[in-house]
Amino acid sequence: MKLIKYKKISGLFLGLLFTTLFLNSCNEENVIELEPYNQVSENAAFDTKENIVLSVNGMYQAAQIGLYNNSGTSQSGRGYPFGAAYFEQNDMRGEDMVNTASFYAVTYTNTWDPSGALNTVYYWIDTYRLVNRANLVIDGVTKAIAKGTISEAEGKDYIGQALFFRAFSHYELLNFFARPYKFTSGATHPGVPYRLKPSNSVATIEENSTLGRGTVAENYTQLLSDLDTAESYMVSKTTKSAKNAIVYVSKEAAIALKTRVYLSKGDLPKVITEADKLNGKYSLTADPNTPFANNYGNSESIFSLENTATNNPSVNGALASQYNGRRLIAISPVIWNQGDWLATDKRRGSNLVLSVSGVLFSNKYKDTSTLSDASPLLRYAEVLLNRAEAKARLNDNTYLADLNAVRNRSLANPTTEQYSAFANKTDAVKAVLLERRIEFLAEGLRWNTIHRLQHDDIAPINGVPQKYKNGANPVAADYKIGIPYVFKTGDVASLSYTDYRFVWPLPTLETSANPTLAAQQNPGW
Repeated sequence: MKLIKYKKISGLFLGLLFTTLFLNSCNEENVIELEPYNQVSENAAFDTKENIVLSVNGMYQAAQIGLYNNSGTSQSGRGYPFGAAYFEQNDMRGEDMVNTASFYAVTYTNTWDPSGALNTVYYWIDTYRLVNRANLVIDGVTKAIAKGTISEAEGKDYIGQALFFRAFSHYELLNFFARPYKFTSGATHPGVPYRLKPSNSVATIEENSTLGRGTVAENYTQLLSDLDTAESYMVSKTTKSAKNAIVYVSKEAAIALKTRVYLSKGDLPKVITEADKLNGKYSLTADPNTPFANNYGNSESIFSLENTATNNPSVNGALASQYNGRRLIAISPVIWNQGDWLATDKRRGSNLVLSVSGVLFSNKYKDTSTLSDASPLLRYAEVLLNRAEAKARLNDNTYLADLNAVRNRSLANPTTEQYSAFANKTDAVKAVLLERRIEFLAEGLRWNTIHRLQHDDIAPINGVPQKYKNGANPVAADYKIGIPYVFKTGDVASLSYTDYRFVWPLPTLETSANPTLAAQQNPGW
């Protein structure tokens, strides 16, 4: 599959080549205000293979960069919804990374509001912008297939990619704006509006602008259906070049994402079934640094968003800028001091950790000059740990092979330091969960785990954990491997699961335009 490279135009992303389509995110703003070389109609955007490819690439760029506060300048990128903002919002809700500045203070300290917390507000808005772009691609390519503009096989591959983004987008919205799947029996509690139609006509704009929240169960049913269809429609990564197999969605990416979704749902046999489909398709790199040192050409990365020197979310949204260059997010002593994280583990080494005067930052994202690091969204290490956890919870002792496969490559002496069988499944599950925290540190997965573990039957978490103090670099002396961090006055208090702030408020920009959602605001907001 040959795809045309992204083009950066006037500092904005090349959206989908339509003139005046409104996405009610639902705030009456023109969110597909596209500025290509020549503006064309929606029909023209899908009237040639070349334009179809541009439209699909526009969808990827919408996932990569995003906008902040509707800004249109070259510095407006914040990495919504799956660039740096995805990583930072998820990390700032957890306890393993420290917010050293003001960017994500409201997330880190649980002090959102429905209108003024713009990083939260625009996480919602830009995610639905991406949903709309995905729906436009689905609709436009479907019509192009019917017209014979593109072959059915090629068109279905593009539709599958759009379905993947639609499902992934709604899944992430659920993690922030809704309670976990098991909150109610049958997951009958409110989810998010699941948008299936593009806002490309008066009728669909009106429909989307009044769409209410489905239940979490309904949302999961739809997004898993989207992923199943995406899997059946998309080509395998084996048909693509090494780089394109990583930076464009494939059949395997849909499968990998399903292991995460089913784990959140608690459907453990399905986690295993999906993970097994990837046997032999990927392999862990020998060194844990390789997926980051060679992020466009390794055997482990399943899907990462591409960034280049001329096409990235800029200093305010690029991973290397936020986590490394500007050092706006530090590694917390809470995780660093964990005694079960061996002192000699390679993931503590300088390839992956940057020490500045004794304060520790992630060095996973290395290109602080041109900001070209990929945004790693799915790695095979996660698939293995998802399967390991599912098996451990089911008392299937083969979990140990997956757990050790991820952990052993980072050990100084795997033969003597690898895990042997644990005494019970509680200890086994906790070991897998700790490995997740270590392996995916600074990769934006911590909140996903915290969210699904609320009142878990084996390893429960109650609400948002206590965190290191906000707004400054950690004190170097607080990093003491093997000595648990003791919380002090001034650190960020935990937030109970029963607190209304556990879920984010639906943005005022949304509820003021959508009376249905206004009546469905999360309680307490």
